[in-house]
Amino acid sequence: MTPDLTTKPEAAAVYRGTDDSGQPLWRALVRWESALVFVLIGVLIFGAEQSANFLNSTNFFYVGLNMGEIAIMALPLTLIVVTGEIDLSVASMLGLSGTVMGSLFQSGWSIWAAMAAALLVGAAGGALNGVLVAKLGLPSIAVTIGTLTLFRGLAEIILAPRTITGFPPSLTKIGVMPIAGTELAWSGAIFLVLAVVCGVVLHATPMGRSIVAIGLQPEAAHFSGIRVNRIKFGLYVVSGVLCAFAGILLTLKNSSVSYDAGTGLELNVVAIVLFGGVSIFGGRGTVIGVVLSVVIVGCLQQALTQMGVKAEVQNIVTGVLLLISVVVPNSGEAVRRIRARAQRHR
Repeated sequence: MTPDLTTKPEAAAVYRGTDDSGQPLWRALVRWESALVFVLIGVLIFGAEQSANFLNSTNFFYVGLNMGEIAIMALPLTLIVVTGEIDLSVASMLGLSGTVMGSLFQSGWSIWAAMAAALLVGAAGGALNGVLVAKLGLPSIAVTIGTLTLFRGLAEIILAPRTITGFPPSLTKIGVMPIAGTELAWSGAIFLVLAVVCGVVLHATPMGRSIVAIGLQPEAAHFSGIRVNRIKFGLYVVSGVLCAFAGILLTLKNSSVSYDAGTGLELNVVAIVLFGGVSIFGGRGTVIGVVLSVVIVGCLQQALTQMGVKAEVQNIVTGVLLLISVVVPNSGEAVRRIRARAQRHR
């Protein structure tokens, strides 16, 4: 049964396929994605000018190899941000899951059982975030900063100062070898498959419309019959599982694991999601925008690496992209909110 959202025009517009001005949603959303296409073309031209080998298939294999785990973590975060929440613990969960997997494997568990345990840890960590945010109503930014530290601390207790190696070569080769007959990295291919699934869920199902409605008007969504808390809880669990899966892939790619794996990657993930046009205020965003953002950031980093640019300078570029992605797409919403507050105080 489709919820009755007619009491709130913004939320009802989602179900009509229009925005609050009556404009088709596809037209309202395509603007930022169109800009990203031009940015991507510019990055490709820039990279080609810096290196004659930039546009070959091997180079794009390394883009997928370097960005795969970050991109996978960006997908569930996209859905969470669309609801108006955030998850800053993604990279710490990646590190914790890899730590659990490596520690259990070294203790004599089979690699498959160790992987399953790592996924269960991801589900448990996501459930913890979900309970604190969705059930108890605590602010997601504070909660996930706390669990970021918690997960990283647990990983350090379990593994520090050891580094575990010796994973099965039949599995570790998937991290450094392309899919047979292609120049596509395994992690990049998995991201593309998950992106299609995520895109279908967000843009072509009642669940996706509910996610957008929650981001637009959470109270209206609740009173219209949408299970707001249950959906938010479920998204955090999905985020935990996919981040744990990314941790497994990173462990296999590196053929080793240490407790600090993935440290600092949460900022890259957030930057990619916001640069993809997902509104920090919730209620707006597309998966295709996030996919374009992944490709842009990956190609730009690859070009800068080939130019010999230091990692700290590349971090500055990531920070600039994060600022641009917050200010430009959300400036209109920010102005509307400021005007609304001013009118209420008159």
